[in-house]
Amino acid sequence: MEKFSKKINGWFIDPQIFTYKFICNCPGECCYYGVYADYKEYETILSIKDKIIDNMDETQTKDVSKWFEPPEKDDDFESGIAVGTEIVNGKCTFLDKNGRCTLQKIALQEGEYKWKYKPVYCVLFPLTTFEGALTIDTEHIERLPNCNTESCNKLTMFEACREELAHFLGEEGFEELKNYREEYLNEINIGVKEDVTK
Repeated sequence: MEKFSKKINGWFIDPQIFTYKFICNCPGECCYYGVYADYKEYETILSIKDKIIDNMDETQTKDVSKWFEPPEKDDDFESGIAVGTEIVNGKCTFLDKNGRCTLQKIALQEGEYKWKYKPVYCVLFPLTTFEGALTIDTEHIERLPNCNTESCNKLTMFEACREELAHFLGEEGFEELKNYREEYLNEINIGVKEDVTK
């Protein structure tokens, strides 16, 4: 993606993440449309299917064959193959009746890192990877009636999603991102660059 100049860990960085205003206060509304997993993540999820079934409630299906859509080619995923989760009762098959992710719940029960089993796609939203760039899924945000509705919000996407960005880029990559943010915001302030969100 040539319109972005900075690359970290092989991903171009959309500088809009440093200025776009965002806040999340909803109970998993972004999970109502299902999500995507890399094929390797899909295999990891299936490897713990018995634990998942034990942790599902009456609004979720315990029929493993109904958890995923057919795999499809997608170069924005590490393996080159993406697998979508099915929608069950109006939400991702792994979302329980309380708006909690069953995959995250299992990791916490096991004393593991909370996102151990969760697909990166889920962790990142409303950030996403598209055509080789880490960017914002503004199209999806606009389809969600309760997402990012607080007009007085002062946080930027970067500030609201620091933990997610560090998870995706790793410690060194996140430090590089912080340095790029300072450089980019400085260039906006002195007029070298234009704020892409305006």
